[in-house]
Amino acid sequence: MKKFKILIPVFNDWDSLEKLLNEINIIIREYKNIEFSGLIIDDASVTEKNEFKVPSNFKSIEVIKMKQNQGHARCIAFGIKYLSLRTNFDYSILMDGDGEDRPEELKLLINKSLNIKDKSVVARRVKRSEGFIFRSMYEIHKILTLFFTGKKINFGNYSCLTKNDIITLSDKKSLWSSFSGSVKKHINEIYSINSVRGKRYFGPSKMSLFKLIIHSLSIIAVFKETVFLRSVFAIIFLFFLDFKFSLVLFPIIQIILVIFCLLIFVISKRESLDALNNSHKNKKETFIHNQQ
Repeated sequence: MKKFKILIPVFNDWDSLEKLLNEINIIIREYKNIEFSGLIIDDASVTEKNEFKVPSNFKSIEVIKMKQNQGHARCIAFGIKYLSLRTNFDYSILMDGDGEDRPEELKLLINKSLNIKDKSVVARRVKRSEGFIFRSMYEIHKILTLFFTGKKINFGNYSCLTKNDIITLSDKKSLWSSFSGSVKKHINEIYSINSVRGKRYFGPSKMSLFKLIIHSLSIIAVFKETVFLRSVFAIIFLFFLDFKFSLVLFPIIQIILVIFCLLIFVISKRESLDALNNSHKNKKETFIHNQQ
């Protein structure tokens, strides 16, 4: 029997988590030969969940409460590190707890994972639900990422990873800063499904334009060596163009490229293997809720 561990970070949004778990419970009830359990990373929520009922199709749900809030990405990193030291699962599904990762797409992830065997699957975003400005910025992010890294990264956290790939990621310092960048860099063979970004169950999206910029730069920074190399070639090429055509635009672009490289260098400092390896020290307490 295959064992799937569903990893979900949460910060205060317990109503959304409860709704998500109930919807997941409906989806997974058809998989009679798979054991499902949950791993909830509570990112130092200031509101408490007084009661926790394990949905009928889950074997158990483990809730780990952190001491200090460190953000969504680092909860994912901690969860991967934590799972890498466990043996009671074959696959781990990573998803947001607010409904933006649609539970109805779990079937696609699970079925694809079972069909291809021992390969990880990511949810490739083919449609988003945010406003025009945000969607436009996201498209710019994908173009810049492709230009500077040579990688097409069109997925987020929503994924189904094999145990071996969980172990592979667990000692990569870039994981502390960017999940999707780390997956693209360190996992050789990735499959994908089409995914539509859903809407939050309650309240507005927490992804602001500023957070999107940091998110984008963090992904690009995972490939900083490639970024710096491509930027140097571009600056040299622009130098020869400027020498031949003497257009004021070329020096401006060169300055922008230098500033961009400096930004990538600064953002890359967010990566930390020490912080990842010591992330367990931020764990406050663990609660295991078993199926009654």
